[in-house]
This record gives sequence, structure tokens and C-alpha cells, in this order.
Amino acid sequence: MAAGGGCTFAWQVFPPMPTCRVYGTVAHQDGQVLVLGGCGRSGLPLDTAETLDMASHTWLALAPLPTARAGAAAVVLGKQVLVVGGVDEIQSPVAAVEAFLADEGRWERRATLPQAAMGVATVERDGMVYALGGMGPDTAPQAQVRVYEPRRDCWLSLPSMPTPCYGASTFLHGNKIYVLGGRQGKLPVTAFEAFDLEASTWTRHPSLPSRRAFAGCAMAEGNVFSLGGLQQPGPHNFYSRPHFVNTVEMFDLEHGSWTKLPRSLRMRDKRADFVVGSLGGHILAIGGLGNQPCPLGSVESFSLTRRRWEALPAMPTARCSCSSLQAGPRLFVIGGVAQGPSQAVEALCLCDGV
Repeated sequence: MAAGGGCTFAWQVFPPMPTCRVYGTVAHQDGQVLVLGGCGRSGLPLDTAETLDMASHTWLALAPLPTARAGAAAVVLGKQVLVVGGVDEIQSPVAAVEAFLADEGRWERRATLPQAAMGVATVERDGMVYALGGMGPDTAPQAQVRVYEPRRDCWLSLPSMPTPCYGASTFLHGNKIYVLGGRQGKLPVTAFEAFDLEASTWTRHPSLPSRRAFAGCAMAEGNVFSLGGLQQPGPHNFYSRPHFVNTVEMFDLEHGSWTKLPRSLRMRDKRADFVVGSLGGHILAIGGLGNQPCPLGSVESFSLTRRRWEALPAMPTARCSCSSLQAGPRLFVIGGVAQGPSQAVEALCLCDGV
């Protein structure tokens, strides 16, 4: 399917993972896609670690994680992959931090988080790892911000987030870390805040115009997009139920304001719990849950130059709750839920047009 600007999108199907899983942690390192932990068919967190060689299309089993976990964060630090937080077999947040040494094929334990947490957002800059928010064993959202110094193997505290949350979307832009949304318990958060790495201060930006759970977020060309999700009923609609939406809201970083795009520029499908990415001047929305009885396979892209949504080839395996990562011109969609935990590994590729 043509994407405009002399480019096309197409799906590349890789061999399925040896282990089916959902809420797995993924990372890209030197042509390898690592898939770590997650939950298998039993619903319990895994210690299984596997890697896909993108060139040979082959899978290799890695040394298992020292701490079985699901929903952890991962950061690539040169030849190491740092795995942070998550939940264990008894659904309790963990403080464990472990590093996979790619050249040696083994794991090493690192300094633990100051407080156990799941749903931690992580960002790497200049070899330092920033961990923001999370949910602790008491189920309360956290506001802590920590920075990991690899040379000293220690975590240092930074000014806390104005709004405690877990599962937030984070973006590094210039010298700032932007934190959008997340959750507090079962409630979605609308806060949008930025941490200045040089001044070590927080700035509150205008909140999201609408409150939605399981929305998708992406940043492209100086704009932050918040898409779809499960709309929560307002305070005066006590008996109404949450419903899927195709809302598109855009924040202009230069002008500092949100725009709720008109109906003509909303997504074609209403969806939540889906994969969002940005490739070649296009915002992508992939799969998820909608008003159908099974996960969606539909894919659509919003062209930033043409200012419209277009249908793309459907994903080969319809899924929701997928892990995802971008590796060059590919957006990988990994695992997730189809009829159960999935082994599917597929990549939406941006190719030069003919």
C-alpha cells in the first residue's frame, strides 16, 4: 500500500517465537531482537529469554532471567540490556534490576530500585538511565524519579513528578523527558509534564483534553499524538459504560497547546490497547481491541504531510496487548493476545517505492 512520498508499507513475517507470551519485554541490539520474560499460557511470569537474528530469521534461547517477571522496562546500554522492575509470580512488583551481557551471554544483577515497582517508564540519555513513576506493592502510584549511573552501579534520586502514575508514555526530545498519561489504579491520568535534564526541574503542560484508558501515544516532528482508547463516562453519566473511541489529540511542542482533531481526521477504527508508532512521517495504529468480539487486525496511518488517515495492509495475526519496538525502518509487533498468548512476530516495514 502506497504511503505517499515515494514509500510503501508492507508486513514482514518472522518465524514465531519459541515461547508464546504477553507483556514481554523487548529490546533491539546489534541486529538482534530480544524478548524477555512476560506471561505464558499459565498466566504466570516467565524467566524465558530468546533472541531473533533479523538477518538469518532464526531464534536462539538465551540464559534465563534471574528473576521471572512480566511488564518490565528495558534499556540498551551498549553491549548490555538493563531490565528494570515488573511483577513476579505472585503479581507483586519487584525492585530487581538485571543486565544481560550480550558478548558473554549471561546475566548480572545490578543495584535494585530504591522501591519495588511495575509500570516504570525508562529513558536512556548519554549512558544514563532515567526511571520514572511506577506502582508499588501497596498499589499506590509513585512519583519518584531515579537515575542509574552504570559506572557506580547506583540509583540517585531526582525531583519527583508532579503527578504520580504508572504505565505512562515517555519521549525524549532535546534536553527534556516528556511524560504523558499513565494510570492511577484503574483510572487514566490526563497529566502531561516535562522534566528538564539540564535544569533538573519539572514543567506542567496543559492536560489531555479527554480522559481515556489504553490510548496509544507517539511523537513525530515536534508533535505528540494521543490516539483512541477506552473513553471513561463523565461524572454525570454514572450508568453509562466505557466505550471505544477513535479520538485524535495533538500537542504542538512549539506552541504548547493541544488540538482535538475534527471528526474528519479521527482514526478510521475505534480501538484501544493497540500498537502505535511513527515511521517516515506517518503515525501508525495497529491492531488492538474494538467493538468486534475478537482482536483487530486493521492497520492505518496518518500522513503528517497529507493530513489524512489511510488504510494499510492488515496485520497477518490480529492481536492486542502486544509488545513493540522500532528497529530502523521496521516497527515490530511481538506476542500479545490473539485467542490466547501469541507467538507471532511481525514487522510493518517502510520500503522505498518503485
